[in-house]
Amino acid sequence: MTIHDRRYLDLYRAALSGRLSRRDVLRRATALGLSMPAVAALLAACGGGGGGGDEATATMSGGTGTTPTTAATPAESPAASPTTAPSASPSGSPTGGATYTLETPPEVFNADAASQYSGQTITYYGDTVGIGGELDQQLARAFTEATGININIVPKPQSSTENYATYLRLFQAQSPDMDVMMIDVIWPGAFAQHLLDLTDAFREEAALHYETIIQNNTVDGVLVAMPWFADFGMLYYRTDLLEKYGFSNPPETWDELEEMAQAIVEGEQASNPNFGGFVFQGNAYEGLTCNALEWLASTGGGTLMDEEGNVTIDNPEAIAMLNRVRGWIGTICPRGVTSYQEEDSRNVFQGGNAAFLRNWPYVYALATGEDSPIAGNVGVAPLPAAEGFDHVGTVGGWQLAVSRYSQVPEAAIEFVRYMTSPQVQSYRAQVGSFVPTIPSVAEEAAVLEKMPFLEPMQDVVRVTRPSTQTGERYNQVSTAFFQGVNAILNGQDAEQVVPQTAQQMQRAAG
Repeated sequence: MTIHDRRYLDLYRAALSGRLSRRDVLRRATALGLSMPAVAALLAACGGGGGGGDEATATMSGGTGTTPTTAATPAESPAASPTTAPSASPSGSPTGGATYTLETPPEVFNADAASQYSGQTITYYGDTVGIGGELDQQLARAFTEATGININIVPKPQSSTENYATYLRLFQAQSPDMDVMMIDVIWPGAFAQHLLDLTDAFREEAALHYETIIQNNTVDGVLVAMPWFADFGMLYYRTDLLEKYGFSNPPETWDELEEMAQAIVEGEQASNPNFGGFVFQGNAYEGLTCNALEWLASTGGGTLMDEEGNVTIDNPEAIAMLNRVRGWIGTICPRGVTSYQEEDSRNVFQGGNAAFLRNWPYVYALATGEDSPIAGNVGVAPLPAAEGFDHVGTVGGWQLAVSRYSQVPEAAIEFVRYMTSPQVQSYRAQVGSFVPTIPSVAEEAAVLEKMPFLEPMQDVVRVTRPSTQTGERYNQVSTAFFQGVNAILNGQDAEQVVPQTAQQMQRAAG
């Protein structure tokens, strides 16, 4: 018996016992992705009779489908199994293996439960990076049309450092002007006191996600945010340029990256003076912490802080690597890279002005899209490492949370339920290459077709920023680090900067 089957049986018993209302049964059934006959059986167990089939069909498939005349119990009919939904994927995903385009977001499966809050307005601090904002617009439109709940989308600051400061100001003022917000994977501990307890509301849905992400979002036993998408740093490269200059494979080591980037820059700048070999996120903000952590962890320089909270960056390997990157500025990297954030670096690479790019998975859908100048010439690989060291990628990702000061918490919860569902995760993965946090969605054929790098990147070591050790002080610790690294990239000697930066980080950690 699969985990989906066990959950179905548990739900059937709960429905039969009378502990759940028909609305609760429908909500949980749709979260599990059950077939129409299975939902009809559940509603019949609630005492709804054959009419449950009509209600289930209208709720789960927008009014289409066939109403079963006899509702079978789970033991009597294979149709009751959640893995027998129409066109189910081989992985048994709750989405049924559906395929999506930008203009066709998933049905709002929880419209029945959410529509009781029709007329309310949710202020949602949404995505501003890549295609994320367009996806937000499509999903919000679908949700409003299905429920009557209005979504006021406020684009959050692109810089995660500025984003953190914005949220902190709103939270400190206990402002009701923000209901739902994206929060970085490193923020649950810092913001927990300001976030609504989602433990009971999402008990069933939380079980679908990777356990480690749910643990990350649980503070003192309270679930304060639902996973939305995962992230990790990786290397993008121009396949046509590697071939042109005689390189058969992407760089495995930082030595190889330097060699390839230098050769390509020398050749391409003859016709394009603005061409750069390697671009990344070098501005003084949280993105630079992610990049620099990868440089250090892949060369023996450590991971910023040990488990006891001791800063570890003041070591010869870290100093050597940071000085090495300083030497890239103005040679294989454009001087402007020290001011780049995610979209700046993506635009340079996607515009045909760089051979290599360090960025997050969302770039893949944009760089390979039909309207991309470099479509058909983009490859993805793990970030380089020093000889004998593991390839690493900093763990990123974003969650959706509800403010404790929201005046429409019930409507906000239903919006988050839709936005973090398997259906929406599959949609965002297929259209925007956002990495799912639900294993069964990550295994879907339609998702893997759009994100072929997921399987090759499985062996990359995920390195984490020290948010667990530092809690509410993480932002101060990271700020000290990325300001020090940015100073090095702008010409200062790491031997002088690193010891001072390490002391500042330790003081900030408390």
